Amino acid sequence: MAVGRGAIVTIFIFFSIFHSSEAFKNPLFVGFYDSTCPQAENIVFDVVFKAIIEDSGNAAGLIRLFFHDCFVNGCDASILLDSTPSGEPVEKNSTANGKTLRGLEVIDEIKVNLEAECPGIVSCADILSFAAREAVVHSGIFNFPYAVPAGRRDGLSSRSAEVTGNLVGPSTPMDEIIQSFTKRGLNIEEMVALLGAHSVGITHCRFVDYRLYNFRPNATKDPILSDEYAYFLSGQCPPRNSSFPKFLGGDLELGNEVRFDLISPPSVVENTFYTNLLEGKSLLESDQMLASDPRTRPFVKLMASDQFLWSRKFARAMIQLGMVDVLTGSKGEIRRNCRAVN
Repeated sequence: MAVGRGAIVTIFIFFSIFHSSEAFKNPLFVGFYDSTCPQAENIVFDVVFKAIIEDSGNAAGLIRLFFHDCFVNGCDASILLDSTPSGEPVEKNSTANGKTLRGLEVIDEIKVNLEAECPGIVSCADILSFAAREAVVHSGIFNFPYAVPAGRRDGLSSRSAEVTGNLVGPSTPMDEIIQSFTKRGLNIEEMVALLGAHSVGITHCRFVDYRLYNFRPNATKDPILSDEYAYFLSGQCPPRNSSFPKFLGGDLELGNEVRFDLISPPSVVENTFYTNLLEGKSLLESDQMLASDPRTRPFVKLMASDQFLWSRKFARAMIQLGMVDVLTGSKGEIRRNCRAVN
């Protein structure tokens, strides 16, 4: 563990070349808690490591939590709030989140441990960023952690209504997906790299089965799906009027769980996501479009050809994502409990 943590500085020097233009504009920096809570990142490491050993699905869950938080009003931990003084439904209750969120209890445990170590110091927004990094590392993308700039503060509001239109869906057109990333300062290459996280974890048949049975008025099946893969998916996601989902133990609303990547081990992030795209074996239509759109296909082919190249680009893009619309200075607060404003 100590060796991995010691490597952070080295990795940040490498990444600082990439982010030198942001250095003067963003008040986040590596080592933010060195004097106020020096064990902060080690505490996050320990809890996340244990959580992923107990349930490998926590890796994908923590990465997704970070992504969904940052894409709705910035990286301010608003996705963690159970309620706000306004009484409005919160982000985690939106249809895009809801039952599909995982890792919330892991964040709770980290926060409890940090409050015991250094009360009122480490923000929930920084916890999310650190935890996502650990999830990436333990998924196998890097053999040691990359440095995460910190100094975020926590938001005071969370509205379910603001999730719609900020998170892309499985059938969102590519123009809208690209616009969603670029307006947050992420370019097309970074977008393609980040979507590679869909090589780990699961989705549900509700987001997939229309590609098998009701794709277009003149096409039952999505023609881009390989016939072999479509046949396999039909066994995982039978028609909705079938009683088979109950037999498989699937959620009545979401349907059965389906792994994103059927080749790699369930908790491992690899660039097979991109080779699957090129072979027409992507679960989500929005992902599959990456292989056909001329703006994104060159990056798909590049990342499919080189695991290490994609690994570096993914880590860099995660750092960039963590800088989206952050609260710093006197804005926001440092929550005592990540599920409630102070």
